[in-house]
Amino acid sequence: MRTLPLLGLGVAVTAAVAASPSPTNVPSDALRRYAASAEHELRTDILPFWLAHARDREHGGFYGRVDENLRPDPGAPRGTLLTSRVLWTFSAAARRFPDPAYLDMARWAYRDLMTHGWDPEFGGLFWTVAPDGKPVESLKHVYAQSFGIYGLTEFYRCTHEAAARARAIALYRLIEAKARDRRYGGYFESFNREWTRDDAAQRRILGGKAVKSQNTHIHLLEAYTALFRIWPDPQLHRDLHDLLDLMLTKIIDPATHHLTLYFNEDWSRASDEISFGHDIELSWLIGEAAAEVADPALSERARSVALQMAEVTERQGVDRDGGIFNEANPHGLTDTNKDWWPQAEATVGFLNAYQLSGDARFFYDSRRTWDFVQAKGIDRTHGDWWESVTREGVPRPNRAKITLWKCPYHHSRCCLEIMARIEAIERQPAGLGAP
Repeated sequence: MRTLPLLGLGVAVTAAVAASPSPTNVPSDALRRYAASAEHELRTDILPFWLAHARDREHGGFYGRVDENLRPDPGAPRGTLLTSRVLWTFSAAARRFPDPAYLDMARWAYRDLMTHGWDPEFGGLFWTVAPDGKPVESLKHVYAQSFGIYGLTEFYRCTHEAAARARAIALYRLIEAKARDRRYGGYFESFNREWTRDDAAQRRILGGKAVKSQNTHIHLLEAYTALFRIWPDPQLHRDLHDLLDLMLTKIIDPATHHLTLYFNEDWSRASDEISFGHDIELSWLIGEAAAEVADPALSERARSVALQMAEVTERQGVDRDGGIFNEANPHGLTDTNKDWWPQAEATVGFLNAYQLSGDARFFYDSRRTWDFVQAKGIDRTHGDWWESVTREGVPRPNRAKITLWKCPYHHSRCCLEIMARIEAIERQPAGLGAP
């Protein structure tokens, strides 16, 4: 056994790596071509699109909707989720590349989030606001608060502005005080503006009435991991440890290695759907969290589960003609379309599995997903990635370029992760999988 530095967008972490069952290393030129392709995609397609088309220069902030022909809807509500994700994306880009346009975009997003998204009376982030900045949907979704922490933390790493870190910490404390379930564990989904659970507030973001979801917990794990990197508070460490243990114990099904998507209050299951994108995304995020928790037993559990999840996603979710499918249930595939974000997460999740195992098969799973996106997933007329394509790679009609959900975060992050992970791999003189 030996340790292998992984990524963290410039943060070195370690994980135990066993000898690969198929220890054929990927040639250096293949690694470098992949990293170069990711950088090119990020800097010549994704980031320029968002710089050119997302900002509402009349009202400030970002358009709530831009259609497939680049026509903005000036009256569409604006989501704090989109603003937080733009904040993270351009803060991370500005940390990586010395381009003042990236930092300017990050500051634009920060001002919008703090001026219009933040609730000055009860704290936390609104779900949506009108173009004039007045709240439209004032519910406090923990999912949105998580991305607020994530974006603010990355902005702090980029600028070292103390106010951004202070707001991220304030969000964390609000979540722990208001949203944590002290009886059964985990976190509730949503609250009214005053942070009270009532009938109107008890609904998940994507519909239905399940009071807990894997999706909120995934991104809370991501947010707490990022916050701990800039604020190593002992209580946050305990909360992050508990959350990671919850993911491994309650949310990932040990029999199938899939996530359960929705739960009742007592963690009884409220769904049987399978989301391949969330599965492969969490497979690498649990490693990031484990590195910060630094508990050897928990880290080994996370490593083992990550590889099991990657194996299952490869076996059940990968289309051998390219890309990964959206969804399934215990009886088979239910959605064979290929949305942009599962493709982005698959590139990272499979690359992570290659780093953990040294098995080149996972590298080529990652690369084949990337090649599918390059061939079928990019809008070569208007720029950026299509929101969704069919199984065959045909763009689905009437899919807007920018919405509350369609954002630059997943695919920008995948490009940055590919670059950082390949740099880490190339620093290993003995190669991956070496005993």
